[in-house]
Amino acid sequence: MNTAELPPLDTPTKLTDWDNEPTLSQLKLDFSDGKIETDNQVIKIDQWLDNLHITGSAKLPKKKNRSTVQPKLIRKQAEWRYSSLSEPFLSTSDLFKAEPVTFEDREAAQQNELLLNYQFNHAVDKVNFIDTYVRTGVDEGTIIVRTGWEYEEEEVEVEKPTFSERISNDPQFLAQLQQLSQMRQTNEQEFEQLPEELKRSALRSMETQQPIQVFQTGTQIVTETVVKRNHPTAEVCDYNDVVVDPSAKGNMKKAKFVVTKFTTSLSELESAGLYENLDRIQHTNSTPLADPDDYSPDNGNFNFKDEPRKQFIAHEYWGYWDIDGDGKVEAIVATWVGNTLIRLEESPFPDGELPFVIIPYLPRKNSFYGEPDGELIKDNQDIIGATTRAMIDILASNANGQRGTRKGALDVVNRRKYEAGQYFEFNGNQDARNIFHTETFAEIPASAQFMVQQQGNEAESLTGVKAFQGGISGNALGDTATGVRNALDAASKRELGILRRLADGIVKVARKFVAMNAEFLSDEEIIRVTNEKFVAIKRDELAGKIDLKLSISTAEEDNAKAQELAFMLQTTGPNSDPGEVRMIRAEIARLRKMPDLAKRIEEYQPQPDPLQQEIQRLEIEKLKIELSELQSKVGKNQASATLDYAKAGTEEAKADQMALDFVEQEGGVKQERELQKQGEQARANAQLEKVKAAFNKGKPSN
Repeated sequence: MNTAELPPLDTPTKLTDWDNEPTLSQLKLDFSDGKIETDNQVIKIDQWLDNLHITGSAKLPKKKNRSTVQPKLIRKQAEWRYSSLSEPFLSTSDLFKAEPVTFEDREAAQQNELLLNYQFNHAVDKVNFIDTYVRTGVDEGTIIVRTGWEYEEEEVEVEKPTFSERISNDPQFLAQLQQLSQMRQTNEQEFEQLPEELKRSALRSMETQQPIQVFQTGTQIVTETVVKRNHPTAEVCDYNDVVVDPSAKGNMKKAKFVVTKFTTSLSELESAGLYENLDRIQHTNSTPLADPDDYSPDNGNFNFKDEPRKQFIAHEYWGYWDIDGDGKVEAIVATWVGNTLIRLEESPFPDGELPFVIIPYLPRKNSFYGEPDGELIKDNQDIIGATTRAMIDILASNANGQRGTRKGALDVVNRRKYEAGQYFEFNGNQDARNIFHTETFAEIPASAQFMVQQQGNEAESLTGVKAFQGGISGNALGDTATGVRNALDAASKRELGILRRLADGIVKVARKFVAMNAEFLSDEEIIRVTNEKFVAIKRDELAGKIDLKLSISTAEEDNAKAQELAFMLQTTGPNSDPGEVRMIRAEIARLRKMPDLAKRIEEYQPQPDPLQQEIQRLEIEKLKIELSELQSKVGKNQASATLDYAKAGTEEAKADQMALDFVEQEGGVKQERELQKQGEQARANAQLEKVKAAFNKGKPSN
C-alpha cells in the first residue's frame, strides 16, 4: 500500500452514529498530555529496577585493578518481602467473604462468594497473578491491574437423544407428574438434575395443561455451539504501557481516561471481530521497532515478515466522552493504529467505570504512583557497595601466600634446595625471621565492618524487614522481652499496612468481577465447591448489595492469635462445653493454615459409647423410680396431713363441748335442765296414767 493511498489523520468516516463523535486528534491529545507525567514516573521506575537488579545506571563500569562488586541489598530485602505478602493470599482457597447489606441480599451474597472464590481459583491463574501482583508492587511501587472478560465458543458435533410424546392417563404417571410439578416449584435445582424424559414430561404437561409423557426414541448427530471460556480476567499491566489522566490527582474515580499500548497483528485483530478499517493500517510506521517508547527487551529486533503475523503497536483509549452533545459523558473505548482509528464504541463493562485498578505500594500524596522499598534504602546499598569494594581492593592488592628471602642469605646451591623444598643452609649471622618473609592479607579496619553493619541495620529499620542481620532488635527499646515484642509488633504493623493496601486492590478487582458476572455470565453456571459437591449459580440471583472482605492476615498475626486461643483452651476446665472447645480448636487449625483439619473439627460429631449409653439409660430409669417413690411419699404425707387436720377439728369440738359442760355445771344450768327434764317426764307419766284410767273405765267387764 502506498503512502498516498492512506487516509489522512482524522478521516471523516464515522464509526458510530453519535452526534458528538470524538476525533482521533482529540484522543491523541489526551494521550500526549498524560504521557508527560507517565514518562517522568517511568524514569523513576527504571532507576528503581536498575538498583534492584544492579543493571543499567546502577552497574559500575569496569576499572583496572578495582573491584566492581555491588551487593544487592534492595534485592535481599525484596526477596524477604515477596513471600510474606503473597502467602496470605495463596494460603486459603476461600479468599473472599461476601456479607449482605440487607436481609434480602443474603442469597446474592452467598452466590457471589461461591462464584468469586471459584473464579479466582480456576478461571484466573491465581498463583501466577498474585506473585506478579506482589512482585510488581515491591519492585516498582505501583500495581496497575486491568480487568476484562474472556469469551470463546466453538461448534462441535454431539450425539443428542430424540424424543416423542403422547397423552397418558396412567394413574401412576399422573401421580409422578404431580410430584414433578411440586419439585419444580419448591426445589428447582433438584428438578434440573432429573433425567431429561421426566423434565420434558413435566414442562410439556404444564405448557399444554394435559398429561403428556415424553420418552426417548433414539439419537441423532447435531452441531452445537459450546462455550469453552466465559469468565472474567485480571492482568497486571506493564508500567511502560499505561498512561493515566494526571488531573485526577491519585483518585481513580476522578480519572477521565486511561490509554494502554499493546503489540498485536492483523490476524489477531481480525479474529477478535471488534475492529474496522483494518485495510487502512500502515504497518511500517507502527511496528515496535519504529516506536521509540516501546520496551521489548525479550524480542530484540525480531518481527514476522508476512502481513498477517507482522506485529505492530496499537493504542486503546478508555475514557469518558459527551457522545450525545448534551453535557453528560458516557464511558467509551477507542483503538487506533498509527493514524487509523479502528474501534470506537461505548464501553461494554456494566459498571460504567474504567476497567483499571491502581494500587500504590507506599502511597504518595496526589499521585497514582507509589514508591518501593528500594527508594528508601538506595543510599544504604550504595554505601555498603562502596565499603565492600574497598575491603575487596585491600585484600586483592596483597600477594597472599607469596614467599621471599633476604638477598645474600642463600647461596646458589641452597637456594635451589629451598625452592625444591629440601633441607638447606643459610647464613646464620641474622635471625631467620628477618631472612624469610611470607605475604599475608592486610587486616581490614574495624570501621569498615562497622559501616557495613550499620547500613544494614539502617536498611532493616527503614523497611521493617528482618533479614537476619541484627537490624531490628529490642535493644533500641530496652533489653526486655517487652522491648523485643514492641519492635516485632512495629515491623508486623508496617507489613500489615502494606498488605491492607494490596488487599484493597484485590477487593476492587473482585467488585468489577461481580458487576461483569451479573451481565456476561451464562444463565446458569455449574461450579465445583469441593471435590464431590457442585453448585448451580444463576446469573439472575447475583444482583444485590454486598460487602466484600478478604480473609487474609500476616503469619505473625495468625501465630499470635493461635497462641492466645491455645492459652484459652488450656484455661478451660474439664467440665467445659465440648462445642466451645471444638470451636476454639477449629479456629487454631485455621490460623495454622490447616483448613481441612479445621473443617473436620467443626463437623466432627463424637460417636456415643454403647456402654455409656446403657449406663445413662439405667440412671434415667433409676431417677424415674426414685421420683415415683418420692411422689408416693409426698401423697401419703398429704393424706396424713389431711387426716390430722380432720382429727384436730374433732378434738377441738370435743374441747369446746367439755368447756361448755363445765360452764353449765358451774352455773347450775345443767342441774336446772335436768330438773326440767324430770318434771316433764313426771307430767308425761301422770298424763299417761290418766289416759290409761279413762280407757280402762270405758271398757266392759268380762
